[in-house]
Amino acid sequence: MKVVVTGAGGFIGSHLCRYLQDKGYWVRAVDIKWDNYMSNYADEYITTDLRNADSCYEITKGMNRVYNLAANMGGIGYITEVKAEIVRDNVLINVNMLEAARKSNVDRFFFSSSACAYPTYKQESAAIIPLKEDDAYPADPDNEYGWEKLFSERLCLDYAEDFGLTTRIARFHNIYGPEGTYMGGREKAPAALCRKVAEVSSPGKLEIWGDGKQTRSFCYVDDCVRGIEQLIESDYPNPLNIGSDRLVTINELADIIIDLSGKKIEKIHDPTKPQGVRGRNADLTLITKVLGWKPIVSLEEGLDKTYKWIENQLR
Repeated sequence: MKVVVTGAGGFIGSHLCRYLQDKGYWVRAVDIKWDNYMSNYADEYITTDLRNADSCYEITKGMNRVYNLAANMGGIGYITEVKAEIVRDNVLINVNMLEAARKSNVDRFFFSSSACAYPTYKQESAAIIPLKEDDAYPADPDNEYGWEKLFSERLCLDYAEDFGLTTRIARFHNIYGPEGTYMGGREKAPAALCRKVAEVSSPGKLEIWGDGKQTRSFCYVDDCVRGIEQLIESDYPNPLNIGSDRLVTINELADIIIDLSGKKIEKIHDPTKPQGVRGRNADLTLITKVLGWKPIVSLEEGLDKTYKWIENQLR
């Protein structure tokens, strides 16, 4: 099995490469830059710009499968500030990769979508009802990143219907873990809070964006890559949630990390900072039914591994 993973220099992509190589696949890792903390997890590394159609065709030739995780993205601060660049870059990448996969006659194409594709009106309460896959319509994503993901999902389904390209689509819900971005403005909430707690002295204070009562669910990266492979191996053609259905407030997330650190830290809040939708949780009914998949790493276990890794990086 020869596979290509785009976005392989990123967090989920690098973990996926290692997972696939452990399965015995020949892995081609592709990205425009390499800023992860893992090494020797692929058989071939290619640095290229996937906004260029010719580059996409070159990397897909001779491949059995494509795992398309490449994207211009980041945490809530980034995706609420940057709009046109995110839509432009990601639409170009996804259009080019689908067309290249079609021309190269790949067997299967995986697309990494996002819970950001779900409508804002379904996420206005902190006590949100878990989001089911068919909740995506009527469409009203809460940011441009979500609109781009929803469009690209439709394009995957169109390529499957019109050209017979086997596509699989996962909507990721807040994937976290070691070897991910933890500073610089593109980090997600778990990594940002782990970094802040690691940097704070004891006793000290921890800044949280918003009032901390906004809710989310978080999925450990090992569970995510296992779900990706189960999905691409399956016969299920429509989008599926990959995430956790354990809902916590950001305050609760911070408390877990503070407890793991052993420090005495007071939480303070900045209501002027972006916090995204008020509440978001994943409904796992469908993926459990069609794939038998559920996350198995607890939030405490995953955060312990993540915090220790970030603390070590800071040292």
